Amino acid sequence: MTDERATRLHLVVFGGSGPTGLRVVRRALGAGHRVTAVTRRPDDFPLTAEGLRTAKADVADADAVRVAVSGADAVVSTYGVPYTRRPVTVYSTGVAHILRAMTLEGVSRLVCVSSTTVADGSAPGESLAWRRVVEPLLLRRVLGRTVYDDMERMEALLRESDLDWTIVRPAGLYNADEPGPHDVGPPRLPGRFTSRADLADVLVREATDARHSRTTVDVVSRGERPSPLTFLREVTKIGT
Repeated sequence: MTDERATRLHLVVFGGSGPTGLRVVRRALGAGHRVTAVTRRPDDFPLTAEGLRTAKADVADADAVRVAVSGADAVVSTYGVPYTRRPVTVYSTGVAHILRAMTLEGVSRLVCVSSTTVADGSAPGESLAWRRVVEPLLLRRVLGRTVYDDMERMEALLRESDLDWTIVRPAGLYNADEPGPHDVGPPRLPGRFTSRADLADVLVREATDARHSRTTVDVVSRGERPSPLTFLREVTKIGT
């Protein structure tokens, strides 16, 4: 990308009204980019700004996804669903439709949120209880089995594609007003938590300069951490 183009891109954000997507929209607009926020309920979208438009689309609707992607320089996928015992297919189905739409519309850059919970192995320095019980059993197999199984299918589709993708894996998500110190790098990074502000910052940077093309990165916050009670409350709301 030329310097001129990199200063003002058109980013399409799926899940644009979600807790992470909304932060991505705000951060991208603040950096001077044009943004299309894709949501199922555009009339309820809480932002208005120069350079912002909304598009109505469910990621399960391939035709609507293609319309939303048209004219994009890069796509950011932040959509998600809460934990459920029912089968989950929204991650894999949605990214299949996004990949198809991008291929048809000639858009190459895609940044997609996943989770450190689907990574192989535990983070360095993690406690025995977290490695043996909390992450593999409580989070991966009990609370989030159907969600994380479909995230794995989503990641597989991305890796099989010919597009310029990056998979971004946050740890346990929590809210913070502004980005703080955080680490970005190949899995697995030490740490249990990622603020949505830090995640949004990374997603916009990845979408606009492709620093980790066709690879997977973890994002872990180093600033203020949530209390255990706050984390447990947030982790049950896996939708990003």
